[in-house]
Amino acid sequence: MNNEIIKLSKISKKFTRSSKDVIVLKNVNLEINKGELVSLTGPSGSGKSTLLHIIALLDQPTSGEVFFKKKNFSQSSDNEKDLVRREGISIIYQQNNLLSDFTALENVIIPLVNKGYSWSESTEKAKKTLSLVNLSKRLDHFPSELSGGEQQRVAVARAIITEPDLILADEPTGSLDSNTADEIFSLFLKLKSKNRAILYATHNRELSNRADYKLNILDGNITRKNE
Repeated sequence: MNNEIIKLSKISKKFTRSSKDVIVLKNVNLEINKGELVSLTGPSGSGKSTLLHIIALLDQPTSGEVFFKKKNFSQSSDNEKDLVRREGISIIYQQNNLLSDFTALENVIIPLVNKGYSWSESTEKAKKTLSLVNLSKRLDHFPSELSGGEQQRVAVARAIITEPDLILADEPTGSLDSNTADEIFSLFLKLKSKNRAILYATHNRELSNRADYKLNILDGNITRKNE
C-alpha cells in the first residue's frame, strides 16, 4: 500500500530581482507520507515559505514536478489546484488571516460551507473543532476581541475542520506562549494518529526536534535529519 501524500521531483525555484537571478530551491526531491509529522527548519529567507507554497500548489516551481496523492499537478489549471486545496490541503499561516467581520465560530464554519455542508451541520462540527483548541467559550468573539494566541488557535481549527490529507503550517506557534504552543503541537500529534501528514516550518528548536524527522533548508538544498 502506497502512503505517499506529497512528492516533489527535481524542484527548482528562482526569482529575478534587480536583473539578477536568486535561486531559492535547487533540484529538490522530497516525499511525505500519511501519518508523518515533519518539521522544516532553516534561517530566515532560506525558502521555507516558498517550499510550503509550492507544496500547497499556490506557487509554480521554475522547473520540476509536484505530485499530490500520486497525481501530477505541475501543469494543472488553477481550478484543479483550487479544488485539491479545498478537498485535501490546509494551510496555517503565522499571520492567521482570519476574517475580521466574522466571529471565531463563523471563521471555522466557512471551509465546510464551501465544501457543500449545510450551515447547521457546519456549525455543530465547528463547535466541536473549536473545543479541541479550548475555545468553546469564545465562539461569538470577533478576531479583534481575541488574544494573538486565541486567534492562532481559531486558524488551526479552521485548517483542520475539513479533515485534510495534508496540513502545512508556516511558523504556527511563532506568536504563542509555550503552553499554547504545546497545546497546538499536541493537536498535531492527534492528527498524525489519524493518518494526516503534517509539515510545519519553525524556528523553535525544541518543537522541530519533536517531529518524526526534520528537513533543513540551506542554500537551496534540503537535507533530512532523523531524530
